[in-house]
Amino acid sequence: MQVSARNALKGKVKAIVPGSVNTEVTIEIASGVEVTSIITKSSADKLQLAEGKEVYAVIKSSDVILAVD
Repeated sequence: MQVSARNALKGKVKAIVPGSVNTEVTIEIASGVEVTSIITKSSADKLQLAEGKEVYAVIKSSDVILAVD
């Protein structure tokens, strides 16, 4: 796999919550460290996602905003 995005985090699918249009996918990238993504149901089906499957969370963003109280 080659992508231009600089941030690709390898992990395993921990949970899948399908909806009528979108699917919520939680990926464990390290013990106790999770990333959750909302993707289209069509994309989830094409990727044949299932719990335990190894995947990459590819993050492409021009801004990352941090905040504190």
